[in-house]
Amino acid sequence: MASTHACRTRTRRHAQNSVGGTRGGGKLASSSTRYACGLSALTTDEPDPDAFARAIAAEATTVDAGFALLFFSQSLVDASVLAHALRLHAPSLDYAGCSTAGEITPQGLEEGHVLALLLPKASFSTASTMVENLSSSGMDRITGEVASLRRLLRGRAGHERAKRVFALCFIDGLSYAEEAVTSAIHWGLDDIPLIGGSAGDDLKFETTRLISNGKVASDSAIVVLIATDIPFHVFKTDNFIPTDEKLVVTAADPDHRIVREFNATNAAEEYAASVGMVPQALTPLSFASHPVVVKVGGEYYCRSIQRMHADGSLSFYCAIDDGVVLSIAQPKNMVEATRAALLDVERKLGGIDMVLGFDCVLRRLDARNRQVFRDISELYRTSNVIGFGTYGEQYRSMHLNQTFTGIAFGERRAVE
Repeated sequence: MASTHACRTRTRRHAQNSVGGTRGGGKLASSSTRYACGLSALTTDEPDPDAFARAIAAEATTVDAGFALLFFSQSLVDASVLAHALRLHAPSLDYAGCSTAGEITPQGLEEGHVLALLLPKASFSTASTMVENLSSSGMDRITGEVASLRRLLRGRAGHERAKRVFALCFIDGLSYAEEAVTSAIHWGLDDIPLIGGSAGDDLKFETTRLISNGKVASDSAIVVLIATDIPFHVFKTDNFIPTDEKLVVTAADPDHRIVREFNATNAAEEYAASVGMVPQALTPLSFASHPVVVKVGGEYYCRSIQRMHADGSLSFYCAIDDGVVLSIAQPKNMVEATRAALLDVERKLGGIDMVLGFDCVLRRLDARNRQVFRDISELYRTSNVIGFGTYGEQYRSMHLNQTFTGIAFGERRAVE
C-alpha cells in the first residue's frame, strides 16, 4: 500500500495505452483505486460502457457499495448508453452523476474519461433525488424535495451517523438556474454543508446530461445526501486578487446571462481595454486568465465570462444584471494557492485520505495558459484528489466560478 500526502491507497492499473496522455507519458486505459477511508474509484478512457458497468458491478460487490457517483465525458460515452449499461450490469446499485468539462482521476487531470466513485455501506448512507424541468420548477418545490430527502436519509442512517451529513449537488451548467437552485437546496438543508459542480459538455456549450438511477435528463439538478462515519471537511479555494479596475454593467440580458455594455461601452471592447487586449484577440483563455469578480458580503466572488458573441456582447457562467459592479482580478499562483488550501484542510482534519473535488474548467484553461497544467495535475494526483471539471461550482448557498470546491475525507482509522 503506497503512502502519499498522509494518504493510503491501493491502485490496480490495467490495459496500458500507448497514446500520449495529459501527463506527458502513456496514459492508463483503466484503473481501480481503493482508499483507506473505504471509498473506491474506477476510471477508464475506453468507449465501452458495458465493460465499465461490469467493472463497477464487480467492485461494488467486492466493497459492498450501496451508491456510486459517476462523472463522464460525452466525447467518450453517451449518457443514455451508460445508464442502460448500469441497469443491465449493476441493477441494484443506486447512482448519480453528470457530464463533465474534463475529469480529475487518480492519475491527475484528464479529458475524455469516465470516473466512478463507489461508497461502501459500511461507512456511508445515502439518499438522492433528481429535480427535473428546472426552467418550470418553483424553488419551493426544490426546498420541499430536499426536506423529504433529509427525512429519508434519517430513516436509512443510524442515529449517530445521521449527525454527520453533507450534501452534493449537480446542476445542468447550461440551465441559467444555478443561483436559484443552489439557494433553494441550501434553504432546505438547514445547517448541512453543500458543495457541488455544474455539469459540462467539454466546452461545446450545447447540452449537458445528468444521470440518476436510470433517468437521463438536461434542465435538471441532482441532490445527494450522504451520512458517514468518516471524518470530512468541506472547503473552497480560488486564486485571484481584485484590482481597482472597475466594470459597471450598464446593459444586460439577465435571463440569458449576457452583458451588452460595460461603462456604457460595448462589453467586449471595454473588457478588452481593461485587460490590455483588443477585442478580436479575446478567447476563452483570455477570460480564464483575466477574471472579473463581484463583492458580496465583504468577500469577492468570480463572475466568469463564458464567451464573446459576434456583436461584442459577453455571455457569463453566473447570474449578471444591470448595475452590478465588477472588478478586474489579477490571478495569483494557482498551484501554491491550492497547495496551501489542502495543507490547511489537512491540519483541520488531522490528515487527508482523499478529496472529492469540483474544479472550474476555467482553472484548467488558465493552468494551460500559464504553463502550470502539469504542476496542478501532479498536485491533485499526490493529494488524492478526484472529481471533474465544471461549468460552475456550488458552495453552501453560493454558485461560484473559477473556484475549486471540495470535500476532504480522513482515514477510517481516525474514527475507529
